[in-house]
Amino acid sequence: MDLRTLAALGLSIAAFTPLAWFLLFPPVWRACGSVLGWYLRRKTEGRRARILEVMNDDIKGWQIRNPEQKESDDEDWEKLSGHAVGSSTNGDKADRDFDGVIGFFHPFCNAGGGGERVLWVAIRATQKRWPNAKCIVYTGDHEVNKDAILKNVQKRFNIHLHPPTVAFVYLSTRHWVLASTWPQFTLAGQALGSMIMAWDAFSLMVPDVFVDTMGYAFAQGLSKWLFRDVPTGAYVHYPTISTDMLSSLDPKSAVGSQGVNAGKGAGTKGLVKKLYWKLFAYFYSKTGSSIDIVMTNSSWTQGHIQQLWAASRMDKKQRNPIAVVYPPVAVTEMEKEIEVSPESEKKREKAIVYIAQFRPEKNHDLIIRSFAEFLQRKSKASESAKLVLVGSVRDNHDSKRVYNLRLLVNELHIRDRVEFHLDATWDEVLECFRKASVGVNGMWNEHFGIGVVEYQAAGLISVVNNSGGPKMDIVTDIDGEPTGFHATTSTEYAEAFEKALSLPDPLAVRQRARISAKRFTEEAFAKSWITQMEKLVDMRA
Repeated sequence: MDLRTLAALGLSIAAFTPLAWFLLFPPVWRACGSVLGWYLRRKTEGRRARILEVMNDDIKGWQIRNPEQKESDDEDWEKLSGHAVGSSTNGDKADRDFDGVIGFFHPFCNAGGGGERVLWVAIRATQKRWPNAKCIVYTGDHEVNKDAILKNVQKRFNIHLHPPTVAFVYLSTRHWVLASTWPQFTLAGQALGSMIMAWDAFSLMVPDVFVDTMGYAFAQGLSKWLFRDVPTGAYVHYPTISTDMLSSLDPKSAVGSQGVNAGKGAGTKGLVKKLYWKLFAYFYSKTGSSIDIVMTNSSWTQGHIQQLWAASRMDKKQRNPIAVVYPPVAVTEMEKEIEVSPESEKKREKAIVYIAQFRPEKNHDLIIRSFAEFLQRKSKASESAKLVLVGSVRDNHDSKRVYNLRLLVNELHIRDRVEFHLDATWDEVLECFRKASVGVNGMWNEHFGIGVVEYQAAGLISVVNNSGGPKMDIVTDIDGEPTGFHATTSTEYAEAFEKALSLPDPLAVRQRARISAKRFTEEAFAKSWITQMEKLVDMRA
């Protein structure tokens, strides 16, 4: 461990554990942060100048090579700006010349998941709103350079970024936030690790605006301690800890049978776990007060973040409300690829598809048992029905999980009615969507549910867990008519499968589902994102 990491570790421990001395003398504590922040700015100003010089040269070169690009960007801005006229205190376009550094804290930016789609759509929207702003991504993906990352973004998400105004700053401390680094006290360890990473990031370049798009709230707390004049923003995919998680530890509570930690609060070990979680929740709630602009990906996440952060944010006079900004989903692409019409209806089978990684929280066991219960009804709807499980297998744990699921299918005598598609390609997923009639989701308290939106965009009738984002935001009525069904128990899921495959006019429900999915397009996300980002830029100005 080098000297810099040791210093960062010591600093993070001090930041994460508010010693009584600092509680008694908060001005001293704040002064220490300001001094360290001044030191980091002085230390990194040379590197910052070099990075900006290279980016400005790239911008000039790009403009010479692509003179038509400016006109295209102006047209894109006009499309994007219609929602935001007058929302900026500097006027609707007055601050479009902002050319500062916006730092995006996303250490796993090359992962290719839904969180990364949020990052790249956010950066593209930011580029259109402020063409001269410099978007810096703090990442730990050392194995790929800028060109490779941007190519992956284009290939995986069909998102075309403007290369000259994007740069990557590479962190050497990403391993500190891996769960494997902290086999015990994982939540606290990862929180500490996020601050070590943030210190690493600021040791390389200090931004003018700091935005976290992965959920590292404690990194935001460190940023505000070091740089009180740097506006902070967070896009929260899910709370690190929630009141539902705490309640699930109690086997006698309403949610004591839900989640991967269900009922684990009993006994001495359970009591220690409960106290530890409550202590962590306390610090987590205090950290939320340091974030100037908070965006959540769903109403469910918003509700839990408000429960945890609202009081401390009020104490710190954070007046900006916690906003829901739905994540961008490839709805338009799905609509182009998959037909929903009387003709396509004839090609659909009685297939129930579940797109989900083979992880414990996805609750595949529940869906398999529910399907078996549905088949036992021997109704007309169940004739020739099949369950299709599609998901990626990351490691040996996932492989063992799939093996156990296959054993369960055999035990329930439904092997000929259940299909497993492991590590399916996107084309294979699309083909499943074209043939299937129903899309199912079994996870309790899914924070949003991008897969469920994809079901809707593909015209599938959704059967989802009666909780979280799928219940509150996605599978909702359109003009008083349903777009799908909610369930909790195996019997409720079986009944929902029966209803979904017995609809007198399934095409009407599919068309309503498509209308519902339009709320989650990339364009809708971009408009909401810019509304919040304008507030951050104005704080800096």
